[in-house]
Amino acid sequence: MNFNYVPTTCPYCGCGCGLNLVVQEGKLVGVEPWKRHPVNEGKLCPKGLACDEFVHSPDRLTVPLIKKDGKFVESTWEEALTLVASKLKATQDQYGPNSVAFLSSARTTNEENYLMNKLARTGFHTNYLDHCARLCHGPTVAGLAKSFGSGAMTNSIADIVEANCIFIIGSNTMEQHPLIGRSVIRAKEKGAKIIVADPRFSTTAKLADIYVPFKPGTDVALLNSMMYWIIKEGKEDKEFIAERTKGFEELKATVENYADVQDITYVPPELVKEIALAYADADATALIYSMGITQHTTGTDNVLSTSNIAMLTGNIGRPGTGVNPLRGQNNVQGACDMGALPVVYSGYQSVAVDAARQKMEEFWGVTDLPAVGGLTVTEMLGAAGDEIKNLYIVGENPMMSDPDLTHAAECLKKLDFLVVQDIFLTETGELADVVLPGACWAEKEGTFTSTERRVNRVRKAVEPPGEAKADWEIICALANKLEIPGFNFESAEQIFEEVRQCTPQYAGMTYARLEKPEALHWPCPTEEHPGTPILHTAKFSAPDGLGTFFGIEWRPPAEVTDADYPFILTTGRILFHYHTGTMTRRSPTLDHEVPTGYVEISPEDAAELGIAKGDMVKVRTRRGEVTTPAKVTKDIPKGILFMPFHFKEAPANMLTNTALDIPSKMPELKVCAAAVEAA
Repeated sequence: MNFNYVPTTCPYCGCGCGLNLVVQEGKLVGVEPWKRHPVNEGKLCPKGLACDEFVHSPDRLTVPLIKKDGKFVESTWEEALTLVASKLKATQDQYGPNSVAFLSSARTTNEENYLMNKLARTGFHTNYLDHCARLCHGPTVAGLAKSFGSGAMTNSIADIVEANCIFIIGSNTMEQHPLIGRSVIRAKEKGAKIIVADPRFSTTAKLADIYVPFKPGTDVALLNSMMYWIIKEGKEDKEFIAERTKGFEELKATVENYADVQDITYVPPELVKEIALAYADADATALIYSMGITQHTTGTDNVLSTSNIAMLTGNIGRPGTGVNPLRGQNNVQGACDMGALPVVYSGYQSVAVDAARQKMEEFWGVTDLPAVGGLTVTEMLGAAGDEIKNLYIVGENPMMSDPDLTHAAECLKKLDFLVVQDIFLTETGELADVVLPGACWAEKEGTFTSTERRVNRVRKAVEPPGEAKADWEIICALANKLEIPGFNFESAEQIFEEVRQCTPQYAGMTYARLEKPEALHWPCPTEEHPGTPILHTAKFSAPDGLGTFFGIEWRPPAEVTDADYPFILTTGRILFHYHTGTMTRRSPTLDHEVPTGYVEISPEDAAELGIAKGDMVKVRTRRGEVTTPAKVTKDIPKGILFMPFHFKEAPANMLTNTALDIPSKMPELKVCAAAVEAA
């Protein structure tokens, strides 16, 4: 038997692991880890090992679909694209540029996200463009940009192994980013102290030298108290603060009031002091966080607080240090880099800055690009049917990922016209007027940018099913149908060449340079530049080169418990599933491991409510109710419930809150008031 091995990048979380797709007679027959890849070094998590299983699923979309009389009918590409083009153009002609909005995708390639950025801006003259980073790391981009001048992970994954202390908050790293979890384990084996702050006694918490259970939604209070003790004991890095930062006195005055936060966080001051001094005393401390920090109405404040404590202790710009947000999806970082956001072009060049806007007008050969930022995905849904008449969605599934799904459905149904471009008929696709079949990552060329800013190659291993096309080909075909100039690309590499001409961080990258498994970290400004694994080594990315402290006061969540809703409900990911389950639930291996959703409840609460393990229970919030099995476990404290959000038959986001973090427009997915009872 002849096998072909195609090196590529895993399509799941943001680790960016390298793997080989095993191909026989035009079909994927297996996966092998890429031993030379620096991130995973021949290891893969369960999702990575099974990432080939959904590719040839019988559920794959193979032809365009048009809804007629409430039912989907198979169509030709010519008919479907003609319909889409005519509807979008007629709507914009009648109602103006912002009547048509676009959602790009953290699952598609950099090249495809760049084209969505270009299509929205040059073809429709709108900044109404966003993607799912809004629902995971919008506060990271907003917060780290304010503190450091750059909204990205400061260090590399390899750096984690060099840390003497690792502080993990808001991340179940071992399940959500297992190969980064492997780096944590390796650091621990070398003697690093591991501190994990998490409301649940998660898989990651079980690795900790010091575990800190705390109340969901109190991150700022906990971090402020840690900083109080660091300053109280004289452990701040005075030289770093004096030479490389500003705003310290504001921070110091704020944290003076956080000596004892036990009433807020449930954490006794002695434990806060212990972890604070461990953080400060280590030669190199790495801070790791994920959506447990960001998905709050205080998400940006939480991120600013992580920046504060890193700068306070001088843990920036050196190996083994840094503020390290872990991206949840394979190309969240890249989609942001490529300008799939309402306020920036690629490379975070602001639409509101005249020089940036004029640069892009000249580069793209257009005039009058809008200077006002567009709506975010959460705002777009609210404007559906009013300002926004048409919505074009690529590779996103807001009918599973957005908060308050009943509200999301009501909004989408108000649209005059909805287009969904995806590899499966998702819950969102079922509401569409036109569905366009895309190619998955194994069926096209391109690049993904991982959580550590490493730009990895994606290589085509097999052909797409039926008449499905790569997303970049569909976008170009639609643009050409609309007679929008600048979309006559013949390959993903051609698109990447255009990307690097207008995106400073990518200017020195070429496909030839990305062929090696090490690839390159941005910023990489010239073809001679080696890439930048560690940011802010000599100065911060801010215009004055200084990091900025912010005095942040703790604020409670938008919704707190009461007599009717006495539990705090939080949500998250689990090891065997990914995002909205579109791919992993079509993987027999992964779906066998965890075939349905559940709610975690403490033994004390379960006993009081007469609930036993496996019983069907109703979880209720002010948005609705979900019936799901109970998982009675000591790993969750009394008064708190946890639900994974991957399961459409037990959709956790039917229950979550739409209240927003104002700077980033992030909804509060991690905390809401709930009730639970036997079904």
